[in-house]
Amino acid sequence: MKSSDALLAAWRRILGRAKDSSAILNTRGEVVRKFSEIDEVARDFERKIETFRAGNVIAIQIGNHENWASILIACLRRRLVILPLEQSIGDQQRDAALEICHARAVVSALPSGNSPALFRLNTSDATANWGEHSPSLLKLTSGTTAAPRAVRFRSEQLLADCNQICDTMGISDVDLNFGVIPISHSYGFSNLLIPLIARGVPMVLSRERLPRAVLADLARTNATVFPGMPVFYQAFCEMEDVPALPQLRLCISAGAPLATAAARQFRQKFGLLIHSFYGASESGGMCYDRAGQNEEEGFVGQAVKGVAIEMVDPDAPASRIRVRSTAVGDGYFPESDEAKLGGGRFVPDDLLKKTATGFRIVGRTSDVINVAGKKVNPAEVEAHLLRFSGVRQAVVFGRASVLRNEEVAACVVASPGVSEAQLLEFCRRELSGWQVPKRVFIVDAIPVTERGKISRRELARRFAAL
Repeated sequence: MKSSDALLAAWRRILGRAKDSSAILNTRGEVVRKFSEIDEVARDFERKIETFRAGNVIAIQIGNHENWASILIACLRRRLVILPLEQSIGDQQRDAALEICHARAVVSALPSGNSPALFRLNTSDATANWGEHSPSLLKLTSGTTAAPRAVRFRSEQLLADCNQICDTMGISDVDLNFGVIPISHSYGFSNLLIPLIARGVPMVLSRERLPRAVLADLARTNATVFPGMPVFYQAFCEMEDVPALPQLRLCISAGAPLATAAARQFRQKFGLLIHSFYGASESGGMCYDRAGQNEEEGFVGQAVKGVAIEMVDPDAPASRIRVRSTAVGDGYFPESDEAKLGGGRFVPDDLLKKTATGFRIVGRTSDVINVAGKKVNPAEVEAHLLRFSGVRQAVVFGRASVLRNEEVAACVVASPGVSEAQLLEFCRRELSGWQVPKRVFIVDAIPVTERGKISRRELARRFAAL
């Protein structure tokens, strides 16, 4: 009896028509997996996980490894729940996520570069009570406290997001995606991994982080679609002696608003438009700039095909939005927040302005800091700083950053002898890279407003990056 899982059904169709076609390439342009080989590796991995019960959570922390698709397919067949973890996540955050999500095992990449290994965890045998709709995927995101939380997704929601993205952006199996953004991140999962499985869109997998090497690999592999971030496009613009990119037809930018100056410079240098893409872990893709002209700061275009967007406060100059689509997740885990997410509806914390040509991000209501698409909860960084001997008070806030949307900064009241260098090193030892403050300002007292309250927005203004 065939599984009724939506993604597996789509995979069977892809396998039926493209089993001998190239699916995954390395940055030298060599084929490392055909579609049939993805399925063979999936069947082999199934045997390794056959003792787990349906609904058990398996964490995957393997970076941009060619086995990602196979592991996902195997887990779908065994009705296990995938929890993607970024390789750069700190040990404390990793352990908290594994505990909160009741993970039974972790699949980790080995230093040798061989196939990832499965490590069983010493956790209770209890499976989470998923209720009526058991998820296929848990996406980690920041909660309102220092603890992480996850968003629940079923296969049909993941497939809906993939279809909406591909149909809106015109991506098909004749394209070649360039995968440098992490697959474990919502952006990479939706724009790289699921289109491969559900639409047969092949991809190049890159573990490179140096922009010049990424650009050289883009040219060498003849990739046609580049899902990137502003930090890459800005770096490309600043390079001399750049290669030609005759096959690249679609440049996508997400994770942070793309500066209009960078988009204009890139267009002049490479003759290519950059299309801004706005999404969230909770809902997948929400807006897309189809024209790619990017003449307004923060412009993210129009609603993605199949997505309905309405202003929460239509009479205000800027408002939160209410997003409805079949791609929206079922809810948060372990604690729900139905006012924000549920019933096919999601309300982001960003403030948007609706214009005649689309939507523009003008601010946000929450304190969560957006560092190149990764969400940093200030409370988590503050709690860590307060563990340093001599720190009496700490307030963390986000400062505007040209390349990463925002960067983390902190104000600290501390005993004499405590230095910024000591605090930064303390943070680097325990926190994930994107959580580490760029600056820690040691002050006699935390500035307050006229009402005696601490304002993160005011701190960001006072201690703006120079």
